[in-house]
Amino acid sequence: MIYFDNAATSWPKPPEVLAAMEHCLREVGANPGRAGHKLALAANRLVDETRKELAALFNIRDPDRIVFGLNATEALNLAIKGLLKPGQHVVTSSMEHNSVTRPLHVLQGRGVEVTKVPCDHTGAIRVEDVAAAIRPDTVAIIMTHASNVTGTIMPVAAVGRLAREKGLRFIVDAAQTAGVLDVDVEAMHIDLLAFPGHKSLFGPPGTGGLYVAGGLELTPLKEGGTGSHSDVPGQPEVLPERYESGTLNTVGLAGLGAGVKFIRREGIEKIRRHEQDLTGQFLEGLKKIEGIRVYGPRDAARQVPVVSFAVKNRPAGDIGTILDQKYNIACRAGLHCAPDAHRTLGTFEQKLVRFSFSYFNRPDEVDYALRCLLEIVEKDIPAPEGSSGCGC
Repeated sequence: MIYFDNAATSWPKPPEVLAAMEHCLREVGANPGRAGHKLALAANRLVDETRKELAALFNIRDPDRIVFGLNATEALNLAIKGLLKPGQHVVTSSMEHNSVTRPLHVLQGRGVEVTKVPCDHTGAIRVEDVAAAIRPDTVAIIMTHASNVTGTIMPVAAVGRLAREKGLRFIVDAAQTAGVLDVDVEAMHIDLLAFPGHKSLFGPPGTGGLYVAGGLELTPLKEGGTGSHSDVPGQPEVLPERYESGTLNTVGLAGLGAGVKFIRREGIEKIRRHEQDLTGQFLEGLKKIEGIRVYGPRDAARQVPVVSFAVKNRPAGDIGTILDQKYNIACRAGLHCAPDAHRTLGTFEQKLVRFSFSYFNRPDEVDYALRCLLEIVEKDIPAPEGSSGCGC
């Protein structure tokens, strides 16, 4: 299987990720922060080490400001629902993932007002349009660092400066950039950074987290056991325990820590260069195939390694099924959990096929995929019988 669905979950993982998880299960196995015996302390050290690795990667001064959870979606729910109150106003973009738009939709029913700043046909947003959307009652700006549909890199640093100048909180969804681009919460003036562990940080599913800037208080999503301050009737005030009720995914976090160590050892610049080369190779190849339309910047330097395209007027789900069943290529076809983005691009009905590359993909795999797409177009290959042809 040639795997081009890394924007959903990266695969394969570095070997040390698997080794770290096996070590945790075989040699540690206990509950972090729930006892004073050797195994519990060892588990706690694994979790703390992962916090420190992430803090170094994102330039976070205090690792305890990193709160672990299941994924970026849970982190964004904590950030959005924990911050916004009825009667307040928030600014976001028209390219956001459902992990932003759905919590905001729920909060709109509770009295929060939302302005979605329109992006252009490449998925890009203008800082001046964001500035124009700010009102006296605006409390925050929420933005994806890069679109999961077009790969478009957003001007996060510039918007962060704008938010700081206006006294607003800045929430960033780094689902497609953590481990791909340099993310610096200080330089970018980010107050709340949501990240998944299972994508380009090379951790396993069920890992992710939220950076919470100092001086910022959120309403917890849940309450329960924290292992410390058990005598307090409500959630403790200290971080990370305030937002980490229940047993953590210790084995997953051990794997995530190993993934971040791999990235820091290899270097973000080296990883970015390889993925950018693959993206550029694919974009150049698509130019030679008549009948394929690419959406987004169409410039590897202006996007993360995500390329979405349409094949003639055919449903995206049909093309995804053909690539999977006939050519053994895994990709993502559909709305990509970002219907607003597809409305912005005008692709809501047809949907798009998305290829997303990782550090472990190779140029020969890209060449093979281009040959397959050329054959699909030239021979007008139908979807296999019995396939649903749907795209989600």
